[in-house]
Amino acid sequence: QVQLVESGGGLVQPGGSLRLSCAVSESRFSINSMGWYRQAPGKQRELVAAITSAGSTSYADSVKGRCTISRDNAKNTMYLQMNSLKPEDTAVYYCNAKEFRRDYWGHGTQVTVSS
Repeated sequence: QVQLVESGGGLVQPGGSLRLSCAVSESRFSINSMGWYRQAPGKQRELVAAITSAGSTSYADSVKGRCTISRDNAKNTMYLQMNSLKPEDTAVYYCNAKEFRRDYWGHGTQVTVSS
C-alpha cells in the first residue's frame, strides 16, 4: 500500500512563498503520475499541478507562473513550490499518486494566505 504524507503548509502573507512536500512510503514502478490537488471551503477538489513518471508537468491556469512541481526520486519526495501567493490559494492541499485503475491520497496540509 502506497502511503503519502504532506507537509510544509502554514500561514503566509499575500505575496509570500511556501514549499509543500509529499513523502512517499516507497518507490513504485506502478505509479504513473503524481500531483497536487487543493480544496477550499465550499468548493470541489481541483488539480493544481501534476508530474508524470517521465517528468512532464502540467499546471492549472490559476497557478501557472507561480508554482513549480518537482520530485526527488532519491528521497521519494514530491514538491510544490508556491510563490506570489494570493488569498485565493487558501485551501487544504492534497498529494495524489496514480496507478492504473486506482489512486492514493495523503491527508492534506492546510495553506492559509492572509494578511
